[in-house]
Amino acid sequence: MHTAVQRYTLNILLALVCLGLVLAAYWDLLDSYVLTVLMFMGINIIFAASLNLVNGYMGEFSCGHGGFMCVGAYVGSVLSVICFSSNKILGAALLPSTLAPWIFPLILLASGFSAALFGLLVALPSFRTRGDYLAIITIAANYIIISLVENIDIIGGPRGLSGMKRTMNAMRDVADIPWMLIWVMIGTLVSLTLLRRLVSSTYGKGIRAICQNEVAAEIMGVNTDRVKIVAFMLSSALAGVAGALYAHVFGYVNAQAFNILKSTEGMVMVYLGGMGSLSGSVIAAMVFTLLVEGLRFGIPALDSLLHAAHVLPADVVLSQIWKWVFIPLLLILLMQFRPEGIMGNRELWDLFPRLKRWIRFR
Repeated sequence: MHTAVQRYTLNILLALVCLGLVLAAYWDLLDSYVLTVLMFMGINIIFAASLNLVNGYMGEFSCGHGGFMCVGAYVGSVLSVICFSSNKILGAALLPSTLAPWIFPLILLASGFSAALFGLLVALPSFRTRGDYLAIITIAANYIIISLVENIDIIGGPRGLSGMKRTMNAMRDVADIPWMLIWVMIGTLVSLTLLRRLVSSTYGKGIRAICQNEVAAEIMGVNTDRVKIVAFMLSSALAGVAGALYAHVFGYVNAQAFNILKSTEGMVMVYLGGMGSLSGSVIAAMVFTLLVEGLRFGIPALDSLLHAAHVLPADVVLSQIWKWVFIPLLLILLMQFRPEGIMGNRELWDLFPRLKRWIRFR
């Protein structure tokens, strides 16, 4: 097949899948629960793939990726509320609701840019630290970000922030289509395209060289400091975009939603899919989302029984308890029986080489 056709085949196929899902949602073929699961699946794909750039391709050990998601979630939420809702900061909405579909992508970009700046602050210490030391720095950054957010009362503090649903309502007033599903799909496609192009570029070869041997990479002419900055900032920016989408899907955001447990979810998805495998991150994010959702079924009745028997406090939900039994257990089992994950460091087209006749992946 002609190279020019191969280059765009994958993008066209993914766009057609996304278009099919959007049309199914528009024609009410998918209920609200299925739509919500699909949106969280897309957000998890962005989150896992962005973390894989640092932990997988570059071989660093970042454990606080949820902090960058928190930055993007709050920056996006604050901008959204200021632009299209009555708020404590400026009072009346800054912009008319008819501009919501055009301003929202700019809000996502601002969220990613803000998270990238925080990623730069983590990249600088990474010049001299690796492994366990970098893990400690990123965990500390995660807690610093959450603490800062919780102590800024004008954005809700520990109570959280709401009002983003008004932006979604404003977009629906312009056109009655599934806007959030569209933005999540666009965010997912753009994120995967950026990461795929990066890891296939000259910078991508530098990232892989750092993973193999940083000293040897520097001797061979790789500017390791610059490569680390690019990788950390892009990874953080995409996590910030995922955070902004997450906040708008929920319509409410709280800093504790992005604590070390959220970062652990990202690491589980990365190691489940395979270190240094972009398609592995996609598969793992989809599987992980479905597994976590599967824990919800059949548990509400048990919750009611245990609450009535005073075994569980009234405000405790058993599904959340089992979630944090299941996720660490999954990580332990992965490390014991398949430490390379589902895909290892291979991509889907490495397992099915005949796909290369039809699709160009580089």
